[in-house]
Amino acid sequence: MLVSVLEALTGTGLAASAGLNAYIPLLTMGLLGRYTDVIDLPAGWQWLSNGWVLGILAVLLVVEMVADKVPVVDHINDVVQTAVRPTAGGLAFGAGSSSETVTVTDPGQFFASNQWVPIVAGVLIALGVHGAKSAARPVINTMTAGFGAPVASTAEDATSVVMSVAAILLPVLVILFLLAMVVFWFWLRRRRRSRRAEREAARAAGFRV
Repeated sequence: MLVSVLEALTGTGLAASAGLNAYIPLLTMGLLGRYTDVIDLPAGWQWLSNGWVLGILAVLLVVEMVADKVPVVDHINDVVQTAVRPTAGGLAFGAGSSSETVTVTDPGQFFASNQWVPIVAGVLIALGVHGAKSAARPVINTMTAGFGAPVASTAEDATSVVMSVAAILLPVLVILFLLAMVVFWFWLRRRRRSRRAEREAARAAGFRV
C-alpha cells in the first residue's frame, strides 16, 4: 500500500513538473536512469535513457527555456506547449509510477489492465498546472511591464527541477509542492479579480468625468 502511494506521488510530482516545463522531468528521469542507480526505469521506458533521446530533450529544453523568458513570445510558446506539456505529463507519470509501457501493442490488453490510467492522470495533472501557468503569465507581464517574464520563467524552471528530483528521491515533498500551487492559484484568482475591479472603477470614473 505504501509503495503504491509513493509511486502515485512520484508520478504526480513528475506530471506537475511537466506542466511547468515539459522536458525537465523527462530529462531528469533519463539522466538519472542512465548514469545513476537512483531510478530504475521500467522495461517499457528504457528509451528515456537513450543517448539520442537525451540529446533531443536537451535541445528542446534550451529552446523552451529561451522562448519562455521573452514577453509575447512566452505567450506563443504557452499556446504551443498546450499539447506538449500534457503529453510529457502523461509520459512522466507513466514512467514514474512504473506503468508497463507507453506503446500500445495490444489495445484490448492496454485498457483491460488499466495501463492507461497513470498516463491519463499525468495528462490531466500537467494540463491543470499548464493552465495555471498560462493564466499567471499575462498577469505577471502586465504587473511588471514585461520585466517579470524572465524572472517568473526562471522560477518555474527551478521549481520544475526541484519537484522532479524531489518526486524521485523524496515523493512525500510533492504534497507540499501541490499545496503551494493551490495557494498560488487562489492568490492569482484574487489578484485578477482585484485588477478587473480596478479597471472597471477607473472606467466608471472616466465616464463620470
